[in-house]
Amino acid sequence: MDSQVGTILRQARNRRKVELSEVEAATRIRLRYLRAIEDEDWDVLPGGVYTRGFIRTYGNFLGLDGERLAQDYRTSVEGETGTDGVPASAAPSPGLGAPRSPRRPRFGWLIVATGVVLLGAAVVALLPSGSDDGERRHAHSPGNAQSVTQQKSKPETQPRQSGVSLQLTASAEVWVCLLDGRDQPLVDGQILEAGAEAGPFRSGSFTVSFGNGGVLMMVDGSEAEIPATSSPVGYSIDLDGNLTELSETERPTCA
Repeated sequence: MDSQVGTILRQARNRRKVELSEVEAATRIRLRYLRAIEDEDWDVLPGGVYTRGFIRTYGNFLGLDGERLAQDYRTSVEGETGTDGVPASAAPSPGLGAPRSPRRPRFGWLIVATGVVLLGAAVVALLPSGSDDGERRHAHSPGNAQSVTQQKSKPETQPRQSGVSLQLTASAEVWVCLLDGRDQPLVDGQILEAGAEAGPFRSGSFTVSFGNGGVLMMVDGSEAEIPATSSPVGYSIDLDGNLTELSETERPTCA
């Protein structure tokens, strides 16, 4: 079906007298993909969320409504459902991709703890002053000199950082959508060129989608095994650094 998306983008580019090579350098979208979009040769493009992301980025670069153009492509070319299998009008379903409700803090324990501290302070204030002198003499007596020295010289334990760390390094050009444990985008549907790095990030968990397997993923300093594939893949990473492969409908899209 003729979508006219490619015609609109080509005309806008020509009006601005911009070469496709300039668009490629600014958006990091390959020249052959840009040409295929303008020619509406959709078979050349990866399809689904990836093609819509290219159209959105290209349209925004030209000062157009990229989101509207991506939606026009989805309606006219992919149909109501779209090639990624997610209905265009469907709301996000509960699961890995759904926003999580923030937990409400509980302050009851804080009130109790504050009351205990105030009560202890009142008891200390009522103690005879002579007890302080006795404690000082006890602390400075020869028998306690060694224990006091050992207590002062004990090194402080550094608190362990919470969450799991994640770092990405592209081994080939790859599209990436990475969300933290609150479903906030850390890499918002961007194309990383070969050698580009993202992170390290730290969160209680992650969900991630890749356009292909051309990426090195380090989880808590250890390399995660990602199959060498030209197809899209996605994973969830829990607090212990365990990976679970996601189905097509579970993968984040950053759309």
